[in-house]
Amino acid sequence: MNIPFYRTRSFHKKYLKVTGFLVAVFGPICFLGTMPEYAEVGRWTLDLLSWPLDGKESLDDSTARFLSALLGGFLMGYGVTIWCLSSMVYDHSPEMVRRCVLIGLCSWFVLDSSGSIAGGHASNAVWNILVLISFVGPLWVPAKDTN
Repeated sequence: MNIPFYRTRSFHKKYLKVTGFLVAVFGPICFLGTMPEYAEVGRWTLDLLSWPLDGKESLDDSTARFLSALLGGFLMGYGVTIWCLSSMVYDHSPEMVRRCVLIGLCSWFVLDSSGSIAGGHASNAVWNILVLISFVGPLWVPAKDTN
């Protein structure tokens, strides 16, 4: 039986690393928002996610910078966790790793999108759909063993 490459365990393992990297990349972007001299990257990202690009988003006050620091730390940590699950655990329990990451990403999606809508930034919920599809990719379905 021929298994499509994107349904194999080796591809899933590599895709988990991509997902971990993509999640973690947002950590430093948020971290930069904590320092006024570098905050433009984080501010622009917020502006993009709250479409349209209108310059209304700000990281000027200390509360916003604090939340940016927290978010940056959580995103970096979660991205590194996904990477480590792929590197250190996947070979022992590929289906459990896939499910854990999928549940985590879906949990993020529901809470982040609900909060965005409640906070008046429904456009971020639309972005979240694209991000979820990109981050999960082939992980929606279990991988097949090629043995």
